[in-house]
Amino acid sequence: MAEAAKYRFWPPPKPVKVAAPRSLSSLSRLTLTDEVSRTLFTEYAEHRAGTRGEEETGWALLGYREGDEALAVATLPAGAERHAGQAHVRFNTTAQALASRLVRRNDRRVTLLGVVHTHPGSLRHPSDGDYRGDVKWVGQLRGGEGVFGIGTADGKIERPGVAWQPQPHQQCLDEMCWSWYCLGENDRTYRSLPVAVTIGPDLALELRPVWDVIEAHGQRLDNLAHTLSRVSFEVVAGPPPALVATVPGPDADTAIRVSMTAKEVRYLIFREGSALTADLPESRIDHGVYLLLAELAAQA
Repeated sequence: MAEAAKYRFWPPPKPVKVAAPRSLSSLSRLTLTDEVSRTLFTEYAEHRAGTRGEEETGWALLGYREGDEALAVATLPAGAERHAGQAHVRFNTTAQALASRLVRRNDRRVTLLGVVHTHPGSLRHPSDGDYRGDVKWVGQLRGGEGVFGIGTADGKIERPGVAWQPQPHQQCLDEMCWSWYCLGENDRTYRSLPVAVTIGPDLALELRPVWDVIEAHGQRLDNLAHTLSRVSFEVVAGPPPALVATVPGPDADTAIRVSMTAKEVRYLIFREGSALTADLPESRIDHGVYLLLAELAAQA
């Protein structure tokens, strides 16, 4: 019963009134929440200090696209399973697909805005190779335009620990610098994009403690969410931190919850307010859920 109570949510959240979206026009500015900006600088610094610090790294940028503005409210890291070198980075798109689903579960208006990645040396502009890849898919984004950030570590330190903007489209902190651009599907080159910062969250920070779980099980969990209706996810702080997937059972009083940590996968069956741990040594999450659903259906 104590296990069941941990997952109750009451009272239900009140509906929030939001303004109608503005019609889209060509991008002329980018706004980052202060937490998104801090995440990019902090994780870039951590990357440079790590064992793979000579490689490029990157993030997907999620947020709102309205009028002539993009507002970034979440960052998804390229991940430990990225493929990267000194001149390229290929994201773990499987993990990012699931992570995007998790970020958007509370607000479906949040969308992919573009990508951010680093360059070695002092190339503060997207490369020709970047353009050949980016121009092929920006037409799929809302408004047919994408936001692109280039990170370098070639800046001079003006005021230690305090960010500054040498140009409207650049942000610098110590030696790190972000240069921002946009690109449309019919553009022959990138346009510099003025950037500003406002108070707000990075909606994906809660996923960082379970990112290894997302990378390990992302494909199967995303498939499960596509196949079954009303699958929900939540992050439980722990310890240890866990990603929990909830799948409705064959009747209204039954549900399956899968708790995933870096070391184990645990299946729980909730029925009429009580919880039972299922003895199911199955690391393939979708297989485990289907087996339990079949068993519950047979019992019903």
